[in-house]
Amino acid sequence: MSRALAASCMLLLAACDSPNAPGDDPRADPSDAQLVKRGAQVYAEHCAACHGAKLEGQPDWRRRRPDGRMPAPPHDESGHTWHHPDHELFGITKHGLVPPYAPRAYESDMPAFADKLSDAEIWAVLAYIKSHWTSQEVLRTRAEMTRNARAR
Repeated sequence: MSRALAASCMLLLAACDSPNAPGDDPRADPSDAQLVKRGAQVYAEHCAACHGAKLEGQPDWRRRRPDGRMPAPPHDESGHTWHHPDHELFGITKHGLVPPYAPRAYESDMPAFADKLSDAEIWAVLAYIKSHWTSQEVLRTRAEMTRNARAR
């Protein structure tokens, strides 16, 4: 292997391992059965109460409640979760809906899980959620999003 090719491979691997890597992140691999199984357990314990046991979200999730907050969105293909790159989903889960993931002073019921879940558990939950995204449209769109983000 040439030095230039080896250097390119190293840069690509380093970018993929970065928590700020765009698009799909290998730490949330939906084809890893053990990771998905662990993610299902963590999701059931920490996420399903709001986002639904079947990732269906809360009723009328697009309409603000009387308190001005938004209901928990679905994480299946009917929602918008799949529109976001993995590093954003990781950040929202770990830190909550705070900048840069939401406007300053945005009020949400989404808690930060930094003190409750390890990074590995968060990635596992994302793998579990992503394992439900199977339509060609979603997979094609996410692949394009990843390609476009990496091209920047």
